Amino acid sequence: MEFGRVKNFIDGEWKESEAKETRQIRNPALDIAIGEVPMSTDAEVDAAVQAAKGAFPEWRRTPPVSRARYLHRLVQLLEEHFEDLSVAQTKEHGKTIDESRGETRRGIENCEVAAGIPSLMMGDSLQDIASGIDEYVIREPLGVFACIPPFNFPFMVPLWFLPYAIATGNTFVVKPSPNDPVSQVKLHELLDETGIPEGVVNIVHGGAEVAERLMKHQDVKGVTFVGSTPVARIVYRTCGETGKRVIAQGGAKNFLVVMPDADLEFTAASMMTSFYGNAGQRCLSGANAVVVGRDAAFYKRFVEAFVEAARKIKVGNGLEEGIQMGPLQSKDKKERVLGYIEKGLAEGAKLALDGRKIRLESDLPHTCFLNPSVFVDVGRQMAIAREEIFGPVACLMRADDMDQAIDMIHASPFGNAASIYTSNGGWAREFEYKVQAGNIGINIGIVAPMAFFPFSGMKDSFFGITHGQGKDAVRFFTETKVVIRRWY
Repeated sequence: MEFGRVKNFIDGEWKESEAKETRQIRNPALDIAIGEVPMSTDAEVDAAVQAAKGAFPEWRRTPPVSRARYLHRLVQLLEEHFEDLSVAQTKEHGKTIDESRGETRRGIENCEVAAGIPSLMMGDSLQDIASGIDEYVIREPLGVFACIPPFNFPFMVPLWFLPYAIATGNTFVVKPSPNDPVSQVKLHELLDETGIPEGVVNIVHGGAEVAERLMKHQDVKGVTFVGSTPVARIVYRTCGETGKRVIAQGGAKNFLVVMPDADLEFTAASMMTSFYGNAGQRCLSGANAVVVGRDAAFYKRFVEAFVEAARKIKVGNGLEEGIQMGPLQSKDKKERVLGYIEKGLAEGAKLALDGRKIRLESDLPHTCFLNPSVFVDVGRQMAIAREEIFGPVACLMRADDMDQAIDMIHASPFGNAASIYTSNGGWAREFEYKVQAGNIGINIGIVAPMAFFPFSGMKDSFFGITHGQGKDAVRFFTETKVVIRRWY
């Protein structure tokens, strides 16, 4: 197997896990095993946390400008290994090489932003709040934080948090997804190469049991999680019960609203990456396209443009240049999507494009592959319109006017992202003002915030107060201490 049995990284050393239980790491495009991941023991989880706890006092005393230099060095190493990191993501996840390159770039950008910590971590002060008395605020790190990332962006998501955590003076433990842990191993190899002090960053492999151990560990001060809403609720509740800080990003059901003045050719093309990029396995993926207005001819033209664009998407091995969509990450994830397609048909929706008819650009096993699917005549009460499918399935819907479209968005328990396609500034502003979603797009299909902005979310798509990335992450990883002083 190409990557063998991956190791834990604890207290500056790569250590073979003593766990008996392992899982295969599979290349979903080729349907072959490329490595295995151990389900680490409780003792190994404890060791990672204790290493981070032991490293914290000295790391906290390290000047922010010195901590930032490790990130500058990391950025340099990430650039040097850019293609290797991207290829590893494609092999273990299945996404196209261009999508992996984009993920690598987004991860690097978060490191670049966090390297500005000497400015980002500054406090506030005011002289003479009373006669001869000054007051100021200091931002201080808290200790050990843990990260439980998802399978769909195995390299990038931990970097929404890790650079900010260590830049602010905390220490960190990552438990990668057991589906695709290789890119996190490669990241930590480069972190090790920066010369960062032992114990500041750690990696411990495993499944739900390891995640639960980290969430309940008395020496972990906070947890960051990205995944499904049901699990995000568990993470939020568990961390709350043990007094931990938590960022818990949940699932999504994102609406893309098409107004009567939208440029159909541009809109359909823009939506392809939104609905089918990463094989639809993205919390920012388009799920429901809502065409506004009673003009049946306009709706028909939109459907034709959308279906034709989806039909042309090249599906295959993501390592081949020019491929636009790879496989689902695993066989069980494909089976889940197939279940929703059957459910949609049973509810009365019509398949204008049936992705179950596999058409690949080269000869590959069909185990994890689907082609793009397009449902039309989707009713708002159908399961395919309400529930997160997390696959390459688009639901095309209609609304009489924008208010009805917004009502449809608000009827969903999710609030991750929503977009509108229009050239009317009034409509765009009303949409931006009214819609309850954390990330709003105006003629944008994938509302992915840059690293210096927070990755937001509302309703059942987010549990917590501050978000990942940028200033929000700095606030999450620090506590404010207020000092009031007077000298005699």
